[in-house]
Amino acid sequence: MRVDAHHHVWDLSVRDQDWITGPGLRPLRRDFTVDDLRPEAAAAGIGRTVLVQTVTVAEETPEFLGLARESELIAGVVGWTDLTRPDVADELARLRELPGGRYLKGIRHQVQDEPEPDWLLRPDVRRGLAAVAAAGLVYDLVVLPHQLPGCVRAALDHPELTFVLDHLGKPPIADGALEPWAGDVRALAALPNTVGKLSGLVTEADLARWTVDDLRPYAETALAAFGPGRLMFGSDWPVCTLAASYTQVVAVSEELTDVLDEGERADVFGGTALRVYRL
Repeated sequence: MRVDAHHHVWDLSVRDQDWITGPGLRPLRRDFTVDDLRPEAAAAGIGRTVLVQTVTVAEETPEFLGLARESELIAGVVGWTDLTRPDVADELARLRELPGGRYLKGIRHQVQDEPEPDWLLRPDVRRGLAAVAAAGLVYDLVVLPHQLPGCVRAALDHPELTFVLDHLGKPPIADGALEPWAGDVRALAALPNTVGKLSGLVTEADLARWTVDDLRPYAETALAAFGPGRLMFGSDWPVCTLAASYTQVVAVSEELTDVLDEGERADVFGGTALRVYRL
């Protein structure tokens, strides 16, 4: 079973995606549906996926759970809820009781948009993270490189919670810099309750002129830090289409993991996601 552990969908007639602004993102300003993804995934040999939140709107997660209930492709949902609300534990329980609630596997917040580098360490956020752990869910981290030290401290504070680093913390691939990103990723990966997601790399590189060699140092850093048993493939479709097609992203990820044996690659392309998200 090959798993794409990170993709999105949206319908602009239901809700605007207010982050899609400017000419660079214009190709994303249209609907992207599960029906659009299905043939792409099939062509790449992907049998199951994890659908990940895009906006901090409470209505999105129930909608995604409904999609998962109706689709043979979506095996899990990483949704959103306000971690700072006092009744966050009750809200997580409510989501689990909705139609399709069994597909809720994790929670994510757009920490990359928070001005506080240590947003994850706020007392109200820490209470929310504890509730996520108590609900048996994982927490996806979508952060910028300067926020990685805060992720390390949060993971230390919550050893009972599994943290999944989306897009490897968005390394500065276009600039060609490895540090301090690499050191911070190694510090995070040194904690046993952390997992990396091999996703979103092509859009951190030069969108028009990236090469596999541009991405390789960052993938090698993650492989060495997390190991294949704590690393999972994600396409980041449709955002990836700014730089590469779905099939290209899968092929590039296979090339970036060509040093692995068959069992190790099976972990990256399915086993890790199946275990971590309990698909």
